[in-house]
Amino acid sequence: MSEPREERISDYAVEQLVGRLLQIGVGLAALVVLIGGILLLAHHGAEIPNYSAFRGEPESIRTLYGVVHGLMAADARSIIQFGLLLLIATPILRVAFTWFAFVLQRDWVYVAITSVVLILLLYGLVFGRA
Repeated sequence: MSEPREERISDYAVEQLVGRLLQIGVGLAALVVLIGGILLLAHHGAEIPNYSAFRGEPESIRTLYGVVHGLMAADARSIIQFGLLLLIATPILRVAFTWFAFVLQRDWVYVAITSVVLILLLYGLVFGRA
């Protein structure tokens, strides 16, 4: 009886999957921002902006909870903000995917390096200040 063959994901397959993940992530983020932008223009396009005073984003869309809540209410600014969150999440998902691929390949040096990068990205995302 032959030994079970160990199948590992090839480097080429990982590159193709990572490339596809980045394409889908950026494309989806752009589509969501476009939809939000169209809705924003449909609701507020005729308004005359007041450039004498700066007004930042509303407090309601500065948290993930607020963005999701606004998304469920079809708020245009929340939809745009969600698209930007998808854009930010895309490279983080790429690193997480490559970490998983390196584990499957049993390439422990790259698992360690990718773990450090992923931890730093997540730390910066959670604890970083603008």
